[in-house]
Amino acid sequence: MPVTLQHVDQTRWAQDSQARQDLIRIYQDADPAYLAPDAAKAFVADHLRAGNGFACALFNARLLGAVAVTPNADGAWQLSHLCVRAETRGRGVATRLLALVAAEAKTRAPTGTPEEAP
Repeated sequence: MPVTLQHVDQTRWAQDSQARQDLIRIYQDADPAYLAPDAAKAFVADHLRAGNGFACALFNARLLGAVAVTPNADGAWQLSHLCVRAETRGRGVATRLLALVAAEAKTRAPTGTPEEAP
């Protein structure tokens, strides 16, 4: 599935209702033993409020998968909470998302700031 990389931060979360809806749905589809569906919105909002973000897989103007991104003091990214919408699982979305994140990480300055905004 040909997905592209999109980042969601607190500003985009506040301004983009489709991104909000998609991220909540992604994490509502997580295994309930991992994250309860009714906790998805709070998880996303709390992660963003803490100054972190999400790297997301975009296809046909919809976010299909996401991974939580927490920048470390040295600028490296800590990735956690990888999840893909239930109906798109098994199509390589998570694999492609992680490949895109790795490719972007290679283009970043040592401080973790983008040399050029995508």
